[in-house]
This record gives sequence, C-alpha cells and structure tokens, in this order.
Amino acid sequence: MGLLTLMKIYLVSSTDSPEFTRLKCSFARSTVIALDAEWKPQRSSTSSFPIVTLLQVACRLGHDSDDVFLIDLTSIHLPSVWELLNDMFVSPDVLKLGFRFKQDLVYLSSTFTQGGCVGRFNEVKQYMDITSIYNHLQHKRFGRKAPKDIKSLAAICKELLDISLSKELQCSDWSHRPLTEEQKLYAATDAHCLLQIFDVFKSNLVEEITLQDPKHINVGLKDILNGSDFTSKIVTAKLCKAADVIRAMTQNGQNIANGMVSRKTTLNTMPMDENLLKIVRKYGERIMLKESDLLPRISKRKTRRRGASLKNVNTDKHLVCSVDWQGPPPWDSSLGGDGCPKFLLDVMVEGLAKHLRCVGIDAAVPPSKKPDSRELLDQALKEKRVLLTRDTKLLRHQDLAKHQIYRVKSLLKNEQLLEVIETFQLKISENQLMSRCTKCNGKFIQKPLTIEEAIEAAKGFQRIPNCLFNKNLEFWQCMNCHQLYWEGTQYHNAVQKFMDVCKLSE
Repeated sequence: MGLLTLMKIYLVSSTDSPEFTRLKCSFARSTVIALDAEWKPQRSSTSSFPIVTLLQVACRLGHDSDDVFLIDLTSIHLPSVWELLNDMFVSPDVLKLGFRFKQDLVYLSSTFTQGGCVGRFNEVKQYMDITSIYNHLQHKRFGRKAPKDIKSLAAICKELLDISLSKELQCSDWSHRPLTEEQKLYAATDAHCLLQIFDVFKSNLVEEITLQDPKHINVGLKDILNGSDFTSKIVTAKLCKAADVIRAMTQNGQNIANGMVSRKTTLNTMPMDENLLKIVRKYGERIMLKESDLLPRISKRKTRRRGASLKNVNTDKHLVCSVDWQGPPPWDSSLGGDGCPKFLLDVMVEGLAKHLRCVGIDAAVPPSKKPDSRELLDQALKEKRVLLTRDTKLLRHQDLAKHQIYRVKSLLKNEQLLEVIETFQLKISENQLMSRCTKCNGKFIQKPLTIEEAIEAAKGFQRIPNCLFNKNLEFWQCMNCHQLYWEGTQYHNAVQKFMDVCKLSE
C-alpha cells in the first residue's frame, strides 16, 4: 500500500538551484512541516557528535501532493541556509512535526557550527512529537498509561496507516555520495509519513478540543469575575488566548514572545487555520537546547565501561569465544534432527525473519512480544531451532542452550540474510523462493486455488482487488493463518530481488 498522499522529492544541494527556490516557496506556503535527519553511524567510543549529512523537510501544501526536500548538507553552503532553517524552526506560524527530534537538533547544531556558522540552532517552537500525541490518544481511548518503551515510528506507521516502513537503510553510510535512489526514497518517506500520521491524529485532536472547550473561554471579564470559580476561569482564559495576545502585540515584524523581542524573520508564512491553531495552543511544545546538551557525553560512560570490563573479565572472555557459530546445528541428522534448517529470531532481528521466509527457510518469532531469555531458550531447545539475535547478553546462556545461539553481526537485512546463509551453509534454490507465508511462517496449500476458490476463501477475511479477476493468476493460501497470495507484480519483484541477493541468477 502506498502513502495516502503523494509526495514529490527534491534534492537540494545548492542555494543557486531551482530546488532551493522551491524550498523557500514551500516554507512560505506551509503551516505544517515534518522534520528528520540522517547521519553516518558512529562507533560508540567517538568523542564528538556525528555529522548530519542529510536534513529531510516534508511540507504540507494543502493539495493532493506534498513536497519533500532532501537538503544535502555535505554539498550546500551551510552558512547560506542557516538563517532560513532557523527562522522556520522558531516561526510561530508553522507547526513542526518530529519523532524524538531533540537529538537531531543537537547534531544539526553541532554540524552547522563545525561548518562555519556563527549561530547555532537553540530551539524549535510550535513543535509536536508524534510519540507524545500517540501516547496521549492511546491513553484517552483505552485508558493506557504511556509505555516505558517508546514505540518505533515503523510500528506506529503500521498501526495507523497500514504502511510497512522499512528501516533497513537506517544504518547505511549517509555520508557517501551520490545517494542511491533507495536511500532518497527511504529518507523522504521517513519525514513524509509524519504528515500522514498527523492527518490521522488531527481529526481526533480537534474533536477532543471541541468537546472539552469550556463555554466561558470567550466571555467578558465581568462574567468571569462574577463566577464562584473565577480564579480557574482567568487561568483558562489566559492559556487559551495566549497565542492571540502574542499575535495582537506583533508590530513591525517583531514577535513578542516569552518576554523577548525577536528579530524579523525571513519567512512570510501563511497563518494557521482555526483547527490547527487550536491543536498548537493545546499540544504544542518547545524544544530548548541547553549548553550541557551540546557537549558529547562519553567520559562517564567510558569510566563505567572500563570498570565493568575489569569486574567481569571472565564473562567477557566467554562472550568473545561464543561470538562465532560452533555447530553442528540442532537440526543436523547426527543429533536426531530432520535436516531442515529452523531458526527462532528475537525482536532485534525480527525483520530478518521475513527475508528468511521469502527464501523458503523456517523462521519463527516468539509468541510473546517481550519474552525473557528463558522463554527464548526453552522454545529454541523444544523446537530444535537456532536462536538468532544481536543481543550479546544472550550469549552468556550459550552453555545452557548447547550452542543454539548465533549473534548476527550485519545491520542490514539483505546482508544479514547472506550472513546466515553462509554461516549455516544453507542451500537456496529458485523453487524455494516465496514458498512460505511471510506473515506467520506457515506453509502454503500445495495446490493453487482457482479464482472462484480464492474469492470464497477471502470472504470476510481478505479483499481481492477487482483488477485481478480478468487475469489468469494463481492464488495460494497459507495453511496456518489462511492469508491469500497471488502472483502479481509484488510477487515477481520479490522473486527477482531474492534471486539477486542470493546470487541465483548468476
């Protein structure tokens, strides 16, 4: 499924380019902007912040298509764009959306300072974090408290938009140029999906504000003072009218806010509509960076790590020895196995499970969302599987698991797939591709379904697009979850992809 609103992607690498002109125009016409940033992954031992190489800005223009700008910070002259970006960050007329954007702002500020800018990014006004709003609506709807573990952007996208947001390229080298088309699409989608999520939130937030809107917000001062609870009414009126007061006090292009007079910005932005203004008044936040935020925090961590390494020297030796696979695998016939490779994947490599299923390998995930180590080990032992993980702590249980744990070293799913294939010497053939259900790991019914059988099987469960009825396609159904599959464009693209990844076409 594609995004609900189309996006046009523009790579901005120079202030003299037409893309940069369009960027300035979009800033002036947008009242909602989504932000994200990418940088090259660093080793944890480094003493400085990573250099941000790409800033993604998705602009809501009020049409069927949004503009997404990929600002190449490795090519563009940073002092030339600092003022424009800073004005956008502090503009009271633009709602900024982000996903834990404070860290991005810290890295951006460090990058621009190193790039020769006199000023730095200190704040983002009228900001809204997607995670905060998601948790708020979950609490309102189900009475749930905000979870301790922050839900990932990919999980929120899947739940609200039914979009599978692949994070495979998150750890790729974002400093390398030119960017691949896959990197551009990934980066643009990461920012654009924030606009789509906000569209889902917006109607719920407006409805909530309308229902809770006190009737005395617009009453006169006399009526407020005559009430028995006039003190709380004055506070309520102040809060609800604060933004209007600030706007009324704006003169000669100077914004009076927070007791300070700020300079005139270069942005001639459009005013927010009434509903958006209500949302910003009630839920808008402000990111403020302190001096301590701009200092890399590694000295304490280094001390702790050194202390820990001296304390647990024996454990560390055991971990080092257990990193590489020490077979034979539990499915080996010499151990009484059936010879069919079987894996169990924890949450850290859950994305790899689908890739393994696509090449016909039995790849299970635990039934519990947050299983403990004992549950994982028990399931692996019971089902004669190798537990795949990136969690080094699990390797301490290697003796208990009788060499049934393997730590995946690669970060990207394609590379992880090749690593597992090579480590366990798996034989992949073209006939195996797309032979398992990617949803539940089940096997398909051996005989393909006719169109009539597929329609009957899909009733009340799954929708078959009408455009498939006139095509001579084969339908397959999972014996476990009953999910239907057909040989459409996505199927053929997936087959070709895994033929290339597994080098079957060579």
